[in-house]
Amino acid sequence: MDSPSLTVVGAINVDLTARVERAPAAGETVADGVLSRGPGGKGANQAVAAARLGAEVRLIGGVGDDVDGRGVRERLADIGVDASGVQTTDAATGTALIVVDASGENSIVVCPGANAAIDADALGIAPGAAVLAQLEVSDAVISAAARTAGFFALNAAPARPLPGDVLDACDLVIVNETEYAQLPSVHDAPLLCVTLGAAGARLYRHGELVASAPGRTATVRNTVGAGDAFCAALVVGLLRGDAETDALERACAVGAAAVADDASQPALERLDAYAVTA
Repeated sequence: MDSPSLTVVGAINVDLTARVERAPAAGETVADGVLSRGPGGKGANQAVAAARLGAEVRLIGGVGDDVDGRGVRERLADIGVDASGVQTTDAATGTALIVVDASGENSIVVCPGANAAIDADALGIAPGAAVLAQLEVSDAVISAAARTAGFFALNAAPARPLPGDVLDACDLVIVNETEYAQLPSVHDAPLLCVTLGAAGARLYRHGELVASAPGRTATVRNTVGAGDAFCAALVVGLLRGDAETDALERACAVGAAAVADDASQPALERLDAYAVTA
């Protein structure tokens, strides 16, 4: 199938991940952590996933004028993501502090750095582009992206109230069950995907169920990048013209592959490698 073009607008981070048997409770210290350092941020995660699934991807975001920022640019180029829209800011490249327990569940503290300093007036999105965005960047950036996009998909995470112009521009909204409960304003979206973890996902059109897909069995290693991989797969599938049920099934399969990978930007095959049920 043709490779769809997608512009991703969102956060770029360095992930510092501590893997532990059990996450500490409030005021508690655990001493069995194994530390790793790698690329992350919901924008970068979704851009990399979309590129690995077969899309032509441009990423718009912000990094610092530092070693991490330069490393991000080099890695994106190696993967085939166009990083010409990544701004260099005076703030340091963003960092996420992540704790992952033995079951793969995580807790995250994000230090946004450059992600909070993106110039919304200089995004450089081509008019009419297909855009996928998330909420780890400012409302001004999201609004500017929504105004320019021809197709606008929003992963409304982490959940926060959305400006009216953004809601009006959304062609597709993707949320998990918690975000769905927190954001009643998205319930009547033109197309709304609600992810259900291991139970799969559902797709609604103006509140009416139009497709559902079961979860796929996977050995859970890390859930950090799974939702981002799912979002990328669903958007890429819809952009290339897959039937909604097929796009949803493939996205669930991609999400399952992602949780079985330790990395926030998991190794993925082309989208067609993730078969749908007959």
